[in-house]
Amino acid sequence: MRSFSKSHSGKKVWLVVAVSIIVLAGIVGASYMIIHAQKPTAAKTETAKIEVKTPKTTLISSTDLFLGNTYWGRYINDWAMASSLKYAYPFSRLNEFQRDKYDAWISGLECPTAAGVHMTSAQEDETLTFNCSPDYLPEAAKWFTAFTLANNHTDNQGVDGFSETKTALEINGIQHFGHYDPRSIDDICEVIALPVTVTQDNQTTKSGSLPVAMCGYHGVFRIPTQEAVDQMKKYADYMPVIAMPHMGAEYKAAPDDLKINFYRSLIDGGADMVLGDHPHWIQTSESYRGHLIVYSMGNFIFDQQDTAEVVRSAGVKVVIQTTDTDSILLDKWLLIGDLCKAFKDNCLEQIKNQNLKKLDFKYQFSIIGTNDADKIVKPATAVQQAAILNRLNWSETIKQLQSPYSGL
Repeated sequence: MRSFSKSHSGKKVWLVVAVSIIVLAGIVGASYMIIHAQKPTAAKTETAKIEVKTPKTTLISSTDLFLGNTYWGRYINDWAMASSLKYAYPFSRLNEFQRDKYDAWISGLECPTAAGVHMTSAQEDETLTFNCSPDYLPEAAKWFTAFTLANNHTDNQGVDGFSETKTALEINGIQHFGHYDPRSIDDICEVIALPVTVTQDNQTTKSGSLPVAMCGYHGVFRIPTQEAVDQMKKYADYMPVIAMPHMGAEYKAAPDDLKINFYRSLIDGGADMVLGDHPHWIQTSESYRGHLIVYSMGNFIFDQQDTAEVVRSAGVKVVIQTTDTDSILLDKWLLIGDLCKAFKDNCLEQIKNQNLKKLDFKYQFSIIGTNDADKIVKPATAVQQAAILNRLNWSETIKQLQSPYSGL
């Protein structure tokens, strides 16, 4: 009986173990099926590869304002020092021209900026020996991109004063071109890094720089030679050329034949446009061979206040746009442009070495009237604007411009 019990008991134990193993195997199998049923396939877990497209340059444009005589010495300095604005005084209403809508402002600085010059306004007036304190330059730099120094006053503090002026401009980030002596041939033209707006194919924009040659011609005491005019040709084969001459009889409404012939020779010599100053009055404009010539833009910032003629000027708004569609070529020019901000850099040589094709551009023009009556420059009144356009004979000039030059 005992042996039967042990045998029966053993069988029961083995039966329980077997059932347990079967149940456990079922649980494990079911768990495995559940886990693998929930686990994504390898195809589902792969991260999708996103192709990042580099934006392509589609357009380069620059909206610029070219302005007449700029000067903050003599009585302007007196007015500034008597005001609470001090060195910001001459520029205190320039915001009314909406500077943020322009890529660059370029003007003629009709004075050296030598430090330590202590002349009274009466002394400056009597001797016509000018100086503009360099203390104004940090404020001027907020507005102006470049100055032409090719005029009859930038040598008023001597050779050292002229050199000091160039250094002071560079320290304040203002580019410059031109020389008071037209016989200084190598200083007539300079490649300027013109600020531009770059449009890309994803409809975004960014800032950039484009090489543009600007040439200053001082012709008050002597007419620049043909050799001086020919300096533009080496730039015109590669980039836009803008000539800014300073010459002619003062306080006249129209240029004489000598001035007309010289300004036209600048177009013949390779300039895309000629924008002049010196007479302190606005003079006529014309289309010559389809190009724009403005014979005098008048006073932009100046202390002359005695007549309606000397307190107004014609700012020339110029919109320059590429018509090329080769994004690789456009980008190459932009890379060069970033290297052209230093005076006497080697931009032209780099362009030649890379054998860069000259870009195709279109140029559009309009007139922004200015008015510095009551001692502060500001936009012209409607009456002044109409008179400025009339003096320029603007509507007739615009009609006669030829492609790629036109009115806005």
